[in-house]
Amino acid sequence: MEYKTTYLKTPLGIAKITGDENGVSEISVLDDDASTPLSVQNEIPECLLDCVSQLKEYFNNTRKEFDLKLNPIGTNFQQKVWNELLNIPYGKTRSYMSQTKQLGDVKAIRAVASANGKNPLWIVVPCHRVIGSDGSLTGYAGGIWRKKWLLEHESGVVQQTLF
Repeated sequence: MEYKTTYLKTPLGIAKITGDENGVSEISVLDDDASTPLSVQNEIPECLLDCVSQLKEYFNNTRKEFDLKLNPIGTNFQQKVWNELLNIPYGKTRSYMSQTKQLGDVKAIRAVASANGKNPLWIVVPCHRVIGSDGSLTGYAGGIWRKKWLLEHESGVVQQTLF
């Protein structure tokens, strides 16, 4: 089966969405808009239509939970960690230690954090909701500024900037 790809402009950059009839396998955010073939965006493969639609709803504040067929590629351990991320409700956060305890092995905190960093399904599998035990926005593959934006978006609180 051949993977299909489409692109979606979001408030945080261009999302690259890849998948096939077995589900969405990757959603990533690109930093360089210039390298994105936006012409591809005009024709969204049928297997990715739901994903594009649901991401648009998420950014328009009309969706809090995703209902997609997912097919991320990773080790059994990574799959277990990513599945646990799906249990963090919209608008809530969990510490890395809490996530590790949920998985049953507090000694695996570094492995869990590493698996979070390799999460291939940006936003849909909400690794952005995992924070440091002290409340700090530690580590995020998409950049801390995006993590902060996503958490503020989900909190419903609009932060005002002074400058």
